[in-house]
Amino acid sequence: MFTFLAGIALLILGYFTYGKFVERVFGVQEERSTPAYTHQDGVDYLPMSTKKNSLIQLLNIAGTGPIFGPILGALYGPVAFIWIVIGAIFAGAVHDYLTGMISIRNRGAHLPELASKFLGKVMKHVVNAFAVLLLLLVGTVFVSTPASLLHVLMDGKVTLGIIVALIFAYYILATLMPVDKIIGRLYPYFGALLVISALGVGIGLLVKGAPIPELSLSNFHPDNLPIFPLIFFTITCGALSGFHATQTPIISRTTQREKQGRKIFYGMMIAEGVIAMIWAAAAMSLFNGPTGLNELLAAGGPGAVVSEVSTMMLGAVGGTLAVLGVVVLPITSGDTAFRSARMIIAEYLNIAQKKMSSRLWIATPLFVVSFVLTKIDFNLLWRYFSWANQATAVIALFVAAMYLYIAKKNYWIALLPGTFMLVMVITYILNAKIGFGLPMNISWIGAAIGSAALVALFFKAAKKARRNNFPLDEDVSSWKGAA
Repeated sequence: MFTFLAGIALLILGYFTYGKFVERVFGVQEERSTPAYTHQDGVDYLPMSTKKNSLIQLLNIAGTGPIFGPILGALYGPVAFIWIVIGAIFAGAVHDYLTGMISIRNRGAHLPELASKFLGKVMKHVVNAFAVLLLLLVGTVFVSTPASLLHVLMDGKVTLGIIVALIFAYYILATLMPVDKIIGRLYPYFGALLVISALGVGIGLLVKGAPIPELSLSNFHPDNLPIFPLIFFTITCGALSGFHATQTPIISRTTQREKQGRKIFYGMMIAEGVIAMIWAAAAMSLFNGPTGLNELLAAGGPGAVVSEVSTMMLGAVGGTLAVLGVVVLPITSGDTAFRSARMIIAEYLNIAQKKMSSRLWIATPLFVVSFVLTKIDFNLLWRYFSWANQATAVIALFVAAMYLYIAKKNYWIALLPGTFMLVMVITYILNAKIGFGLPMNISWIGAAIGSAALVALFFKAAKKARRNNFPLDEDVSSWKGAA
């Protein structure tokens, strides 16, 4: 119990300490107008309140990541708490905050545009394809996951195909409609349901005295379960997730002032870390250890664990509401995944999105491809998603590091976690069966050499950009409005 409570306390402390430090490093400009005003179009660019933006951001970045990932990560034991806490404070929240703020400084640009500007024009095409592929995988996975949960919740009375069709229909509406019509109105309530259900489970664990295991030297490295690099691809959204870099520009286009960024971007990642801690603790403590958890996962996957935990901690009614909250998570990330994909493609092709017809012809092929992907094995899709997710996080952190280096600020806050995850990403793809299938020792050597070469190229490009006084931010000095 102490390890769990200490982890929660450190996450909260991290927001008020390291979060403020990162904010000072970036350098907030309160007098600077944000894209919500300078590019207001009534569809994607429009100002919304901090509270609304924060809850929407939490739902956008969450998906099932801070629940399903930590449940699977619980098989590693209490060491999972370490990655959630350290990852969220020093990697995930930094990643989300800097991505969001750099996007605000550059007319709400998405990651491919930022990568093109700060890492070279070739990267624009690479990251654009990578980001759209990631978002398609996310959207597809987040059709299958909630459909399966709803199918079970309704005792199979409604066919899976009908549920999938209804979810797709909602995604189409949410992708095409202005951001304040559906997302802006519904998500704050869904966000509240997510927070309340997670807190309910957490309080239930404390009140009922659940035997949450403590971290010790004996369980730091579970037997026959290699931690590196697999834990970083099992627990993603609760610690560090590149998917977040595709979501923050949605809110960077609706943020009223730069000062709100720490609460919206850094703070919501910390909130996600707290949610991840609660579900990891529940999975570790309520099923008689890893053996019982493994049996339940084999029988019904993470969804079965969610259902069992919710019922045990909150009763029949409260448990049903908690499960509904979990169902909402992937749906509210799936629709914004498709929305982000539409915005990225529109940005890449330089097509304004004010007209419905312009949105429609970009979005329609995305849904067609996603429907085809639903026919592929879910587990295979998830493995590729996990790797693509963390590879995207590396790109976003290197973009942030380049920005800070050129600005002559402390770029290490982004470069260190970016380099660490770069090593893990290369090691994983070299070793995994879905990659090259090389022996682990060869994979580590290859990752070390590859990472060193890429970091060297980073410094070469960064020094050149700094010498040439590379323009960091969009010029909004001629804008006459008032934020």
